[in-house]
Formats: sequence, C-alpha cells, structure tokens
Amino acid sequence: MSSSPAPSARGSRLALLVVGLCWLAVLFDGLDMFIYGSVLPHMLQEKALGITSGQAGDLGSYATFGMLVGALAAGTVADRIGRKKLMVSCVALFSLASGLCAIAGSVGVFGLGRTLAGVGLGGLLPTAISMVSDYAPRGRAAITIGLLMTAHHAGGILSAYVALWIVEPLGWRSAFWVCVVPLLFVPVLLKFLPESLSFLLAQGRTEEARTLAGRYDAELPAAPADKPATARWENLANLFRGREWIQTLLYWLASFGGLLLVYGVATWLPTLMRSEGYELGSALTFVVLFNLGGIVGMLVAGRASDRFGAPRISAIWFALTACGVFLLSVHMPLALTFAVVFLTGVFLNSAQTMIYATVSIGSAPANRATAVGWTSGMGRFGAVFGPWLGGQLLAADQGDWGFTAFAIAGFSSMVFIGIASLRTATAAPRRGAGNRATGHHAPAAGQ
Repeated sequence: MSSSPAPSARGSRLALLVVGLCWLAVLFDGLDMFIYGSVLPHMLQEKALGITSGQAGDLGSYATFGMLVGALAAGTVADRIGRKKLMVSCVALFSLASGLCAIAGSVGVFGLGRTLAGVGLGGLLPTAISMVSDYAPRGRAAITIGLLMTAHHAGGILSAYVALWIVEPLGWRSAFWVCVVPLLFVPVLLKFLPESLSFLLAQGRTEEARTLAGRYDAELPAAPADKPATARWENLANLFRGREWIQTLLYWLASFGGLLLVYGVATWLPTLMRSEGYELGSALTFVVLFNLGGIVGMLVAGRASDRFGAPRISAIWFALTACGVFLLSVHMPLALTFAVVFLTGVFLNSAQTMIYATVSIGSAPANRATAVGWTSGMGRFGAVFGPWLGGQLLAADQGDWGFTAFAIAGFSSMVFIGIASLRTATAAPRRGAGNRATGHHAPAAGQ
C-alpha cells in the first residue's frame, strides 16, 4: 500500500533543482558585481585605460545604475516572457558585457560594458528570488531565500581569489574574461531550469503547469489574480496617505544610506585599505572576510529579528556597522583589522535586508509588494551614489575620509530606521486590528 509524501517533503526534488541552479546563477552575479572592486587597485596602479580615481568612482556607479534599471524592469519583463527566459537573458547579458570590458580600449567602452553588466545583474537577483520562492517547500521560503543570498557573497569571495591568482600574472583584463565563463552556464539553465509555476498559471498554461508539478510531485500554487494598473498605482498612493508619507520617507532614506554603504564599501574596500598602507594581498583578503561575514550575517540576522524585532535589529546592526567602518580608517594590527572587517561584513550586509523585513512586516498584505519594491528602488539611488562618492574622495586625495563618509551613511540609516520603528510602535495600538488580520502582531514592527 503506497502512501503519499508528507506535505513538507512535497516538491523537494524540484526545489533542490531550482535552488541549485539559481544559487549558481547568483554566484556568477556576485562574481561579476564584486570583480570590479577587487581588480580596481591593479587598474589604478597600472593607470589602465588612463583611468583616474574620479573616473573609477563613476565607473562603479555605472554598474549600480544599470542594476537600478534592471531591477525596476525585471518584474514587468518577467511577466511578459517568463522568469526562466529572463534569468537566462540576464546571465547572458552580464557575461557578454564582461567580455566587452575585457576588450575595451577606452574608458567609455569599459563604462558601457559595466552599465550593461549592471542591467543583467540587477534583473537576475529579484528574478532568482521569485523562482526559489515559487518552488520552496512549504514553510521553508525564508531559509531558502537566505541560502540563495549566500551565493552572492560567495561570488564576492571568488572575485578576490580571481584578482589574487589571475590578475597578477595575466593582467586586469583576464579577470573580466573569467566573468565571461558563466556564458557556458546558459545552455544548462535552458535545459534543466523549469519555468515558474505561477507564471505558467498566470499565462493560462494550466496543463503545462500540472504536468511539471506532477513530474516532480510538487504542489501547484493557486493561480494569481490579475491586478489592474489602477490598483497598482493606488497601492503606491497608499504609501503617502495621511501621515504615512513620513514613515515611507524614513524607510526610503534608511534604504538609501544602507545601499550607499553596501555598494560604496564593496567597490572601494580593497583600494581604501591599500591607501591605509596595507599590502594588496591583505587588501584582497579583506574582501574575502567581508563576504564571509555577509554569509554569517544573513543566517544570524533573520533569527535575531524573529526574536527581537526586525526594526530593532536593523538599527543596532547599522550602528555596529558604522563603528566598524569608522575603525577601518585607523591603522590597527593586521589580525585585529581582519576581525573588524569580518564583523563589519556580518552586520552591514544583513542590516539592509532587515529594512526590507521591517517594511514587509509593517505593511498591509495588499500593499506589501509595492512598499518593499519602492523601498528597494529608492535605495538603489544610494547604490549609485556610494561608488561615485568614494571615487571623488580619492581623487581629492581624501581617502582617509572615505571610511568616515561611509560610517556617517550607516549612522544615518540607524537614525532613520530607529525613528520609523518608534513611530510604528506608537501607532501600533490603533493599527492593531489590521495587523492581527494579516497574521502579524502589532508590536512586532516596533520592537
């Protein structure tokens, strides 16, 4: 007598396949994102393409601007062509764009390559998150997404070793040729990555979705309801009704400072550490430790937020990040500096994630996607500004102020998310009924 599989195990084979393929795609995403910062000290030392510190900051911002465009366009494009095709297109785009960087004969061509790579990088991550959310076993979506995000930091670690082992003997262009290798992964995605079940249902391809779900013994999700454009704009307007605009602005400002810090440090950490007198090998080791900290932080922050509240953890994490980043401007013994970089990675990379958790928990279900999406989108402008700011400070021979400027950004995000959480706690009694209806307790957002 056969028995049906337990609900928690349903679809485990399909989930493993999807998460594994998406993890590798995000690994390549992280490699391409971090490779510029890892190779930048070589490029500045060799005066590659005649690049200056100010131009280097601009080039870093080109990639993050491309990511802004890619992230904003990802949802609309995925709804039209499907998540699988979009993921494949993004991997192909940032791989080919890295090839353009590798053969670039001028700063302008190199900048075009980094911008196009950014579009691919920005479109891939939200699409991959959507894919693994679709196929995650019931009750395990959060830990599945957390596992996926470790791939981005693993890519950052890989970028440091590419710079350390390949660039020194072969030159800076070799690093970007390495970033073309993910193009070989495109046929693998085309052959083995299944299409999103939700997308198939939304397109009316119900039989295809049933066949795919049956092949892997996965649960078929409910067909998504169509949402008119007027409803989407109404959800955006709801973020500004009454005094909600204050809360919305605070979240946006916190996200702006958080992503300024994340991408500013990611771009300039090796170069700034060299300006502080550390050898190149040590400076690249800092990239490894920073991303190892990011992996640990992603696994720790969620559990801490479940216990103490996401707003509180985000504010504390940003405060600790600001302290850690500021300490990097002080020349300390190497072992102590390694420890500070690791801990800074733990707190920095997950502090921003907890802003999204805070917004998600504090929003009504109908408005949640809009609130989180716009908070992330506004933060992307900080991602563009951070690399540019670091370049301007170095160009003005004010590298010592780089870490201080980034520390101020972390402190500002702590203030904004802290004020937002206090306002939420004050408003909790009158919004309690609504929160209970969503399955969240009112104090959670304000703890």
